[in-house]
Amino acid sequence: MTSAGPPARDRVWAVVAGGGTAGHVLPGLAVARQLVADGRDPSEIHFVGAERGIERTLVPDAGFGITLLPGRGIQRRLTLDNVGAVVGLVRAMFQALGLVRRTRPSVVLAVGGFASAAVAVAAVVWRVPLVVADQNARAGAANRLVGRFARACAVPFPETDLPHAVVTGNPVRDEILEVAAAGDRAAARAELGVPEGRTLVVEFAGSLGSRRLNDATFDCAQRWADRDDLAVYHVVGARDWDDGRVPAALAGPPEGAGLWYRAVRYEDRMATVLAAADLAVCRSGGTTVAELAVVGVPSVLVPLPIATRDHQRHNAGPLVAAGAAVLVDDAEFDGDRMEAEVLPLLDGDRLAQMAAAARAVGRPDAAVAVAALVAEAARG
Repeated sequence: MTSAGPPARDRVWAVVAGGGTAGHVLPGLAVARQLVADGRDPSEIHFVGAERGIERTLVPDAGFGITLLPGRGIQRRLTLDNVGAVVGLVRAMFQALGLVRRTRPSVVLAVGGFASAAVAVAAVVWRVPLVVADQNARAGAANRLVGRFARACAVPFPETDLPHAVVTGNPVRDEILEVAAAGDRAAARAELGVPEGRTLVVEFAGSLGSRRLNDATFDCAQRWADRDDLAVYHVVGARDWDDGRVPAALAGPPEGAGLWYRAVRYEDRMATVLAAADLAVCRSGGTTVAELAVVGVPSVLVPLPIATRDHQRHNAGPLVAAGAAVLVDDAEFDGDRMEAEVLPLLDGDRLAQMAAAARAVGRPDAAVAVAALVAEAARG
């Protein structure tokens, strides 16, 4: 068990458990920051995550202590890797039991992921009040396992299938709330270098990216080469960028007349990208959907087909039903389909209507609501 920035004393007020991906970590950080805003000292809030997860850097950078458990999640198919995963899970469970007993928190918040299940079970064993927060319309396996023992389950949508559910929305990071409140699209575009007077389409799909979405965007960018009314900001992701899949015709900096196109490997200013965007083409993870709604960004959503319980399709449902997004199956998404979906949205005031519909679905107060559930559970 490794630790970064441990609390000054053994006892903490709250343990936030989970991670593995930004979709789990960022909501947990949003709630932790809200608890600090409500009067808790950062040293009273301690995170527990996985050694392989992105939380190992995100959490210390945010000013909170973290303990990292060994192991990884169990795959949903027969594989020899699962033998090692089970051994790691057993080790993590014993370490989580020791950590919860030693720190004696007043409450545990489980946000999903491998480490979440171990700490939540430890909370049940030591009779520590438990709150579960899920980010998706279909709850993850870890949260379904421990949700029955929770005082409350914070969910983003009424249809999220967890017991003791309280619809809070999905907490988003402060940077998203700030750009949503400011509404300064011109400043965001200036920061990204986007020329004035163009409709900006942004494409992204997590840190690794998506080959399906990337190939469609490469195709459309070359088709739209002569258009001086469009701009495309393309977050390619590490996998295709490192494999050299960006076409040579698109690899250089934007210049001259015609389409303004910029490809980047990774973007850590996603709040700025969303603030600048007229339209997003992306997957529909829980955090992505919540951020699109809060900022008010129209979208073409392409759910990840291998997402557990097809939760990305269900995540997209509220935005599609509100008229804020269109949904395309992954298998059908290519350059032809992207062009057929994007270009009609650019006519008239369609994008403005979709943006208003997205904001109507957004829950900028989600972190406040989840923090209130945590505080209530801690009071017992």
